[in-house]
Amino acid sequence: MKPLFELGQVVATPGACDALNTHQKSISGILKRHMKGDWGDLGDGDKEANNFAITHGNRILSAYNITDTVKIWIITEADRSSTTLLLPSEY
Repeated sequence: MKPLFELGQVVATPGACDALNTHQKSISGILKRHMKGDWGDLGDGDKEANNFAITHGNRILSAYNITDTVKIWIITEADRSSTTLLLPSEY
């Protein structure tokens, strides 16, 4: 399946890298979900905002629960220049 949008430069915070490594989750797997429009653990309003953002050039946010207590956010900037993986506490 073709990605719905470009990621730009992909970066990850140390906290996100540590969480993904600790829980044996791959960065590429979580990025594929994000690029295909699987927004993860967001409410309906946020999912609708992401769907709108794809065609209107707004910022895109996905959130994935890695465990019951660990969540990873992925933010793709409105201009699609970069995508960041981070923990909510690092925002």
